[in-house]
Amino acid sequence: MKPNSLQAQSAPTSRDRTLLRNTLLKLTAMQKIVCVAVVAVVALVWYDLLNRVVAFGRGIDYEGLHALGVQAVALLKQYNPFFWWAVVALCTLIIAYFLYGFVQGVLRRGRAKIVGEDTIQMLAAQLSEPAREVLRWSWQDRREPVTVGDLQRAAAELRSGRAAKIALARRQAAMLDATHIEEEVQ
Repeated sequence: MKPNSLQAQSAPTSRDRTLLRNTLLKLTAMQKIVCVAVVAVVALVWYDLLNRVVAFGRGIDYEGLHALGVQAVALLKQYNPFFWWAVVALCTLIIAYFLYGFVQGVLRRGRAKIVGEDTIQMLAAQLSEPAREVLRWSWQDRREPVTVGDLQRAAAELRSGRAAKIALARRQAAMLDATHIEEEVQ
C-alpha cells in the first residue's frame, strides 16, 4: 500500500468534524444559552446598581464634617469619586468571580452529561473509521457511558490530528512486533 493512500485512509474528513461540532452544539446549546442569559442579566442589573452607587457617592455632602477642618473636608471631596469607583471595581471583581464559578459549574455539569444511545448510533453510522477511532480513543473509561466531555475531547483531537497519530502508533507497534518475531525466529 502506498504511503499516501495509507495516510488518506487514516485522515478523517471535514464532514466528520462538522458532524461532531453540530452534535455537540445540539447537546450543549441549552447550557450555553443559560450561561449567556445569566451573565447578561447580571451585567445589566450590576450596571444599573453601579450607576446608583456612583450617584450616591456624588450626592454625599461632607459639610457636616466641618469639625475635622476645612482641609480634611476638601480632601474628602477631592477623593470621594475615587473611593466610590474603587467600591464599584471591588464589587465588579467579586461578581465576576461568582459568575466565572457559575459558568464553570454549568460547563462541568454539561461535560458530565451522558450522551443518548440514539446520538451514539447516529455518530457510529455517519463518522468515518478514522473519526470513530478517535472517538474510541477519547472515550477512556469504557465502564462508563460516553459523555459530552468525551465528544468534546474527540472533536478537539480530530482538529489536532489524533487520527494520524493513532495510525502512526499502530504502524510503529507493527514494526516493533515484526522485529520481535524476527528475533525469536533466529
